[in-house]
Amino acid sequence: MEEKLDTIIIPKEDAVFWLDAEGRWHNEHGPFEHPKVSAYFHACIQHDADGYYVGQQRDAVYEKVYFRHEDTALFVFGVEDRGAAATLRLNTGLKIELDPEDLFVKDDRLYARTDLGPARFNQKCLLQIAARIEEHGDDLFIKMGDKRFKISGKL
Repeated sequence: MEEKLDTIIIPKEDAVFWLDAEGRWHNEHGPFEHPKVSAYFHACIQHDADGYYVGQQRDAVYEKVYFRHEDTALFVFGVEDRGAAATLRLNTGLKIELDPEDLFVKDDRLYARTDLGPARFNQKCLLQIAARIEEHGDDLFIKMGDKRFKISGKL
């Protein structure tokens, strides 16, 4: 029989770390400097009805730390381009197939809708996918193979 873990919940007002609009973790001393620490925090992001939190098990306790984020808690950190298709790797480590109809632009930023909320393309991934994007007047399109899809929102 599995032992039930005690859960400690820390509200975002009490969290000592937060995520900026570019997907970088911070605490009172500034941005996290160690890439492995940042990667660990990204990998621990979970979502429930109360919002985004960093979850981790410590001994017999599960700790849920809800955190502030300036824009979104999800970011596209990798793009695997396969011609007519592409896979997006989120900051959490989750991989999703790019559905061009899930793309949108808000405040001149490119996002993908996911089951967990919007994921913003970081600068590197935006450059990776830029060759697929065309601008016609006020409209943006993405090329996927021999098809073009309109990206919702305006640049």
